[in-house]
Amino acid sequence: MENQIRPGQEKQGNLRDFLTVLFKHKSKIIFIFLSIVIIVTVVTFLLPPVYEAKSSLMVKIGRENIYNPEVGDINPIFSINTEEVLNSEISILTSRDLFEKVITTLKIENIYPDLIKSPPANMTPLDAAIILFGKNLSAEGIKKSNVINVTFQNKDPLIAAKAVNLLVDYFREKHLQVYSNTKSSFLDKQLAVYDQKLKQAATSLEDYKQKNHIYSLDEQRTLLLKQRTELDTTLKNSINTVDELQKRLASLQGLKQVVAADSSLYTTSELDRIIVEARSKLLSLQLEEQDLMKKYSEENRLVQQVRNEIQLVKSFLADQEQTISGKVRTGNLVYQDLQKDLVKTEADLNAQRAKASTLKQQVSQLEGELRSLELQDKEIRNLERDYSLAEKNYQIYKDKTEEARISDDMNSNKLANVSVIQAAAVPAKPVKPRKRLNIALGIIIGTVSGIGFAFFSEYTTQVFSTPESAKRSLDLPVLVSIGLKK
Repeated sequence: MENQIRPGQEKQGNLRDFLTVLFKHKSKIIFIFLSIVIIVTVVTFLLPPVYEAKSSLMVKIGRENIYNPEVGDINPIFSINTEEVLNSEISILTSRDLFEKVITTLKIENIYPDLIKSPPANMTPLDAAIILFGKNLSAEGIKKSNVINVTFQNKDPLIAAKAVNLLVDYFREKHLQVYSNTKSSFLDKQLAVYDQKLKQAATSLEDYKQKNHIYSLDEQRTLLLKQRTELDTTLKNSINTVDELQKRLASLQGLKQVVAADSSLYTTSELDRIIVEARSKLLSLQLEEQDLMKKYSEENRLVQQVRNEIQLVKSFLADQEQTISGKVRTGNLVYQDLQKDLVKTEADLNAQRAKASTLKQQVSQLEGELRSLELQDKEIRNLERDYSLAEKNYQIYKDKTEEARISDDMNSNKLANVSVIQAAAVPAKPVKPRKRLNIALGIIIGTVSGIGFAFFSEYTTQVFSTPESAKRSLDLPVLVSIGLKK
């Protein structure tokens, strides 16, 4: 029953063991604690002070965030993702060439004099300075805002402020270079090319119109269609008249044969009346010839047809005058009337045939002109399309060139969407070392280290400090314990 432990006895033994270890190794704990605290305090006070300069930038949504397509009529596209915009600006701000430019301006011996005194073996002092500059610089965007905080730490407060302000100035210049439109010269060349194409297209269109005497295709087409309709109507009427005259002529010829065979219809009379009618017809044809000469040239078929009819009537008169020369007889009056109608009908028929032939030629000519006009219209449309395309391209590049020039002017005046909210001022107090914090951390580390070392020493030694530790290690009951008194 002696090996049994009562409830609460084990917890009480553990606390007593803990206190026993602390009191047993208290000298070691105190030594380690004081050593660490003293070392941390001395190092804290011996460390050189480090100053931090801070500047705040406002990144606004401006023309740099507008994407204008090079071609086409697409509306500008806005990039309004604040996080992406800030990350892009931070990437530009922390670029190596800006670090190098700031270090070169301020000189390495002013920013990092230790690099000049003991330069690194595996790199140049400038490369080492750029690495250190990047480590000492911090650029962070504030959440849910368009603000970037830029901080830089250096042993010299004046250098820290100058470095931040120089970096911000160079960053704004770099920002304009990155977002500037470098295609202005290209746009100028393209504008000149399309200007020349536009002039060539306009010249080709005008030359074609003058060469083919084209002033208004719609009016010319309307006029030709109207003329063709009128001629077509006249041609149809003339064809109908020719058909009627042919039927009339056939009918008269048949009737003439019947009348000529009937001798009872003849009477003794002179045939002067036939000659008089023929002369009257000749006079009528001559008058018609004069009227046609006023309207047409001598080569016109109507004129030629009338002249042929005149020659036919003259021949007829000559034959009749020769037949009845020296004779006086009484003829068939019905036959004479038929003969006159026959001659008149033949003349009218020949005239209508000639007229119909001329009208057909004129209709064919108009149809050819209409076909030619359609081809000309097609060519005109092609030329106008080329002109419109050249004009559109010219206007597009003109607008793009104007936008590029405006952007260049704004860049030359350093008008950017980045504004300085607060320039870096020379810091009055260092941010490193933090003496109170370092001393507090030294106390905590010294305490933990001392206690840890005490327990480490206790568990690595072979000596039993308490009856309970001997009982646990040997698994034997403790009969008696005698306190050690120094």
